[in-house]
Amino acid sequence: MAAKAKEKTQKRGNFYAVVGSDEGLVREKALILYNQLTGGADDGFTHETIDGIADNSESAYEICSSTVQALLTIPMFGGDKVVWLRNANFLADSVTGRSQRTEAGVESLRSTLEKGIPDGVKFLLTAQGVDKRRSFWKYIEQAADVQVHDRIDTSRDDWQDQVASMVTKRSRELGLSFTPDALALFVMLAGEQSQQIGNELEKLDLYLGKERREVTEKDVQVLVPLSRAAVVFEIGKAIQLGNATRAIQLIDEQLEADESAIGIMRASIIGVVRNLFMAKLIMEKFKVPTGNYSAFSGGLNRLAEADRAWLPQKKDGSGVNVFPIFLAADNARNFDLSGLQHVMEATLKADQALVTTSLDHRLVLHRLIVEIAAARKSPARR
Repeated sequence: MAAKAKEKTQKRGNFYAVVGSDEGLVREKALILYNQLTGGADDGFTHETIDGIADNSESAYEICSSTVQALLTIPMFGGDKVVWLRNANFLADSVTGRSQRTEAGVESLRSTLEKGIPDGVKFLLTAQGVDKRRSFWKYIEQAADVQVHDRIDTSRDDWQDQVASMVTKRSRELGLSFTPDALALFVMLAGEQSQQIGNELEKLDLYLGKERREVTEKDVQVLVPLSRAAVVFEIGKAIQLGNATRAIQLIDEQLEADESAIGIMRASIIGVVRNLFMAKLIMEKFKVPTGNYSAFSGGLNRLAEADRAWLPQKKDGSGVNVFPIFLAADNARNFDLSGLQHVMEATLKADQALVTTSLDHRLVLHRLIVEIAAARKSPARR
């Protein structure tokens, strides 16, 4: 007799999951959802919140057992009940998560959910780490209303685009706007964590008050802490402005802090020079408008595939990695294309000198910065 085909699990509207690697956003969205499910009223008797932080596999098993018991217990005073398994840490690919005892507890929880929990009971699960290869996750995807909030991956070429989009959206909710330079600096300083971004935006909101709502670069410099990524950004910005003194000062500070010259070259200089050259070539050859980000991005992505194949692409294949080139476009106007070609060649030679010769690294970097500043048409900032 042929095996009976499995029926697709139906979502019953009483199981909710908020998961993801962005801890701050998971907590924020989960609390909003919990308040919606409870109507904002939690008297401490009707609803149950179970701490999902397990120290070991036995603790994970006990947490699952407590959750099952809570799901099957009818509210003492009638009405709807919400059971919240909060911040479960044993669903990840970890030693605790892989143990047989933990798996037995999770399987017991799944079995209870599959059989159906009593009418009027709702289950909310939140977790920062979930192993998506496991059958329990596949069940969650089918049976629950799922929200996934993962951190932006800074190893991807388009991470700055994604952070800028998040910052723009959140700042609008606060009634704030950023100048282009302020937004670029904020992205580098605040990083990819949504909670950190939210905290820094709230600081700017309070700092500006009700009268002034546009965030300037100076505001960001005053309020947002300087990180290593921000130093890299500041060196690149000084190079683009032809401010050789500032660039050399920052480079010397990094060298004195035991940063390697090769690391500085590849993090702070090569990318800037490449983006200046690409931005200049795009403006001269393709006449792409540079007045605002949307027009620039749209113009690049509308080019024929052969015309944009040489540009850096997003890793997901959705188009050109626009943000770094757009940031360079304004300063690229102050260079000739031939001057930038010379700068590209000088940068290559300097990089080779750092790797293959015994020349003084500080001198190699200083000389390159001066060459870049000399290639700038307009008077460089002193």
